[in-house]
Amino acid sequence: MKVICDRGALVSSLGLVGGVIASRTPKPVLTCVKLTASADEGLVLEGTDTEVSVRLATPRVEVEQPGEALIPADKLQQIVRESVDATLTLSTEQDVAHITGQDSKFKVFGHPPTDFPAVTAFTGDADFTIPAGELHRMVAQTLFATARENSRYAINGVLVERVSKKLVVVATDGHRLALARGTCKTDSTETRSAIVPTKALTLLLKLFDDAEESVQVRVEENQILFKTDQAVLGANLVEGNFPPYGDVIPKDGDKKATVATDVLVSATRRAALLTNEESKGVRMAFTADGLTLSSRAPEMGEAEIKVPLTAYDGEDVEIGFNPAYVLDALKVVDESEVQLELKGSNKPGVIRSGPNFLYVVMPVNLQ
Repeated sequence: MKVICDRGALVSSLGLVGGVIASRTPKPVLTCVKLTASADEGLVLEGTDTEVSVRLATPRVEVEQPGEALIPADKLQQIVRESVDATLTLSTEQDVAHITGQDSKFKVFGHPPTDFPAVTAFTGDADFTIPAGELHRMVAQTLFATARENSRYAINGVLVERVSKKLVVVATDGHRLALARGTCKTDSTETRSAIVPTKALTLLLKLFDDAEESVQVRVEENQILFKTDQAVLGANLVEGNFPPYGDVIPKDGDKKATVATDVLVSATRRAALLTNEESKGVRMAFTADGLTLSSRAPEMGEAEIKVPLTAYDGEDVEIGFNPAYVLDALKVVDESEVQLELKGSNKPGVIRSGPNFLYVVMPVNLQ
């Protein structure tokens, strides 16, 4: 194999593929990136940890000799990143890679390309197609709410559910639930659902960053595949049953407030300044006159911030929330105003942003 690469493009591609490659594993080949050079596709990089895989075509490459190589990813990335050349030549001789610049030459010992585990190819028709920008929005609006290190493995992933042309993405950690809605293109009327690991969707946000691109999605028995013209992302599905999210969303909130998103963000941040691990809740008091946020922490002090409401319907209510949970949701809101729906001080609250995003958050007890 021999290719001449644009260094900047190669740095970017290695960074993306490196997101899936394990740094510590008893299998050395899993710390490697597989390079395949061909006249048809140019230079293709592949990486996998056997659970999640990435296949990415690198732009601005001249293929002088087709072939394959399996090179330790961290070392190749370091060499390419530290180079001062605009272009680099990569060539292989048996299982040894040579990276050559104007004033530098590196020899890196690799492995036989045949030792690399097979990466699932995107074959057959897509279950549905969606613009990358829309998919990016839905994932970003839910991914943050997934559980971390929870024994209930199903909520360690994100539910992707399609009913005809309507798509729903849901994540929960038991204390909160984020749901995003969207539409897709499909000829199927069947309902399909999959629980996708968070690692795969974290990579998706970086990999499919061109909002105008079209992403094809295929759900198989135990895998999901996302494909664009340049990349394929594959992931084993999370086993288990996702909680019935429809049962978690309160439908009896009779106190409804509308508030400017940026105003609520600022007030919540300021109120959170005087909270600590023992007293990490912020009290929100809703009345027809406005919203008052207050917090207090022993030996620290107290805070009180008054916020105007665009609209309020219902009786007065006071409720406590973890400010970090509230801010997590407000960060991904793309509307200038949000709606809060409440029932009582001991009932979960709902934050809505337009018709396509809602967030359920459990209250905290305030002393």
